[in-house]
Amino acid sequence: MSKPVPAIRGVKTRAIVAPIARPVKTAFATIDAAPLVLIDVETDSGITGHSYLFAYTKLTLKALTHLIEEIGRELVGRPVAPFDLMAAMDAKFRLLSWQGLVGMAVSGLDMACWDALGKAAEKPVVELLGGSPKPIKAYDSYGVVDPVADEKALRRSLDRGFRGIKIKGGDGDAANDERVVAGVRALLGPDVALMIDFNQSLDPAEATRRIERLAPYDLTWIEEPVAQENLLGHAKVRATSPTPIQAGENWWFPRGFAEAIAAGASDFIMPDLMKCGGVTGWLRVAGQAEAASIPMSSHLFVEASAHVLAVTPTAHWLEFLDFAGAILVRPVEIVDGTVTARGPGLGLEWNEAAVAKYLVLQ
Repeated sequence: MSKPVPAIRGVKTRAIVAPIARPVKTAFATIDAAPLVLIDVETDSGITGHSYLFAYTKLTLKALTHLIEEIGRELVGRPVAPFDLMAAMDAKFRLLSWQGLVGMAVSGLDMACWDALGKAAEKPVVELLGGSPKPIKAYDSYGVVDPVADEKALRRSLDRGFRGIKIKGGDGDAANDERVVAGVRALLGPDVALMIDFNQSLDPAEATRRIERLAPYDLTWIEEPVAQENLLGHAKVRATSPTPIQAGENWWFPRGFAEAIAAGASDFIMPDLMKCGGVTGWLRVAGQAEAASIPMSSHLFVEASAHVLAVTPTAHWLEFLDFAGAILVRPVEIVDGTVTARGPGLGLEWNEAAVAKYLVLQ
């Protein structure tokens, strides 16, 4: 006889600012610590599902924690059934729209619900989705680098088995981008994938010029060359680019990806679990990617991404950028440049001593 589906008893949040291994400098700002919202979905079976959100800035922490708990109050008594809950959230926020903080809150709750279901079944989420844990190739994700000053760090990534490295561009002129890319390519050699992320910092004309200039360095992709909402701009850049265009971390929920794919905005896509609708939204995006034969990678949330990429038909790369390792009992392990999903659930367990140390809101 199967166990009854647990029901939601309550939702709690905590805000922390966790240390990270190295600063991540982009064209617009430097991230030197990770503002995170920890989500606990408590159930009537005594199991608690965990997830976390990356808030980008400490300014959003208070709003996110309050919003998630307010939504959580309306979920009390409902079964932990992610597809049903997503339908309810869609109806609830249709007039408001669920981009921005609302979308982040809904996605975080979805991930926590899947974690609870996995723990209730005593299985990793990937098995609930019909797959099995398997090594997913990962690239080490950097910010702006200097080939000389950061040589030791880059070589350390290679020693850990990473076969891909991503760096940031757009913080200077085209000559500086070429200098950095040329230096990093020389350091990595020809057999390691090299990606560059412009973080939406260019207009289409300038993006086209820079991409052409960087073409000789055999880049695996150019990421977000223009503003994420400028789908026609992305398509225009892609039309003449000798290098594949990557985008999607800032596209919201499956509808956003349907619009981007229809516009021909990118060659590859990389949904962010916090913005695409959590595990439930990811599965729907993965179906679109399979139908369009588009390689699909992850953005952030390395622990959960290892589960969903394992059941993604066009799985490409997992981004390794460890924002939560400092507050987890078992931080993610890199084995020969790969990450394998762990359970039960999403494999998340809070290190409560570390959480208390970095807590800013409760």
